[in-house]
Amino acid sequence: MNYAIAIDFLQDCDPVLGQLIDRIGECQLNQHELEGDLFFCLSRSILHQQLSTKVAHVIHSRFLQVYPDTPFPTAQDVLDTPDEVLRGVGISRPKIAYLKDLARHSIDGLPTLEALEVMDDESIIKILTQVKGIGCWTVQMLLIFRLKRWDVLPVDDLGIRTGIRNLYNLEALPDRKTTKRFGQRWKPYCSIASWYLWRSLDLKPI
Repeated sequence: MNYAIAIDFLQDCDPVLGQLIDRIGECQLNQHELEGDLFFCLSRSILHQQLSTKVAHVIHSRFLQVYPDTPFPTAQDVLDTPDEVLRGVGISRPKIAYLKDLARHSIDGLPTLEALEVMDDESIIKILTQVKGIGCWTVQMLLIFRLKRWDVLPVDDLGIRTGIRNLYNLEALPDRKTTKRFGQRWKPYCSIASWYLWRSLDLKPI
């Protein structure tokens, strides 16, 4: 995937972000693609909520080991799994409820990834947030990392807000309104700007 047009645009419209892009180099957003079908992607997101990446990876790995005969458990597989088994691999009771609600929605006719491909971002958010435990942020991660939408700005994401504060030397974390205002200058490439803001958190201060 060629991000050259997006990079040129962002560097022209925002010199401060442009300097960050120069430091980080080539955009590698396409190397972070989520695997599996919609159920698998959303179940993984539920398990990762409010956990460190390391802990989330451990729990997700244990979750997959419950289903050794398939790389991606189906919605019916999860519905058929006793809650005690899921608790045994470290999944909290609220998240078990979220997983099973997601499974029921999936069986009852949640759109496939292919169906979502032709829908606009707001429609996708409206449909998927009807599932318990699936909020706007979770759907935005799906839009960026699975559906490859180029103009998504997760305004509630702490990493995005921290990146903006650090990059533009703000005294405090920007609120949603301020974050959206920054995003206006990056349209229609907010997803690419977001990736650079996330990566900025790994840089050592100059």
